[in-house]
Amino acid sequence: MAPWALLSPGVLVRTGHTVLTWGITLVLFLHDTELRKWEEQGELLLPLTFLFLVLGSLLLYLAVSLMDPGYVNTQPQPQEPKEEQTAMVPQGIALRRCRYCLVLQPLRARHCRDCRRCVRRYDHHCPWMENCVGERNHPLFVAYLALQLVVLLWGLYLAWSGLQFFQPWGLWLRSRGLLFATFLLLSFFSLVAGLLLASHLYLVASNTTTWEFISSHRIAYLRQRPSNPFNRGLTRNLAHFFCGWPSGSWETLWAEEEVEEGSSQAV
Repeated sequence: MAPWALLSPGVLVRTGHTVLTWGITLVLFLHDTELRKWEEQGELLLPLTFLFLVLGSLLLYLAVSLMDPGYVNTQPQPQEPKEEQTAMVPQGIALRRCRYCLVLQPLRARHCRDCRRCVRRYDHHCPWMENCVGERNHPLFVAYLALQLVVLLWGLYLAWSGLQFFQPWGLWLRSRGLLFATFLLLSFFSLVAGLLLASHLYLVASNTTTWEFISSHRIAYLRQRPSNPFNRGLTRNLAHFFCGWPSGSWETLWAEEEVEEGSSQAV
């Protein structure tokens, strides 16, 4: 590996996240917070639980940021000739050829200029992950947000428990300044994680991606429909997102919705 590869944006972002995570955890343990009081009293269950949650959130972060988000295969499959692949697409769906990868994009796929690949069920490119959120890692991304929010809110409570205000303020700032900065940082991250989790749960419940929600007026397969053609109701949307059930291509779901709309209009 070339030396400059170690300084790539992905390595720097993930290293920064890891250092920040353990740095904040260390601050909470070193200051006079509830966490340290539990430790001094020999009540190790809650401190160990907090550490396991921090470690779990970090492992989920690395999993989401390092895994394949669902890249569209750029190599032709020998067992599926081009004619058979085209025949599998229902009539009325004009699949788009990517002008960068030169591959035929499935529905809901989009080219990411940062990753330089087309991603299936593209949601967005996350700069904090330095990776795309797509069909394969989107469920893990939502799980990471949920666990991270729990850790942040718990850390926020712990930081507040150690902020014992007293005068003179200069002495207080020297003894509690780092903990106060940690409290402000945790407040900001908690707000961001909470908003992201709420927005993604809403999108998952309606089977919509961030890209589709923001750019529906520019997406051909959505402009043709008055409503979301992939929405199958809350239960089926959640089952498909988290469990992959019911299975089936997005092209098939799109065509089924078109048939249902045509039947209702005829009636």
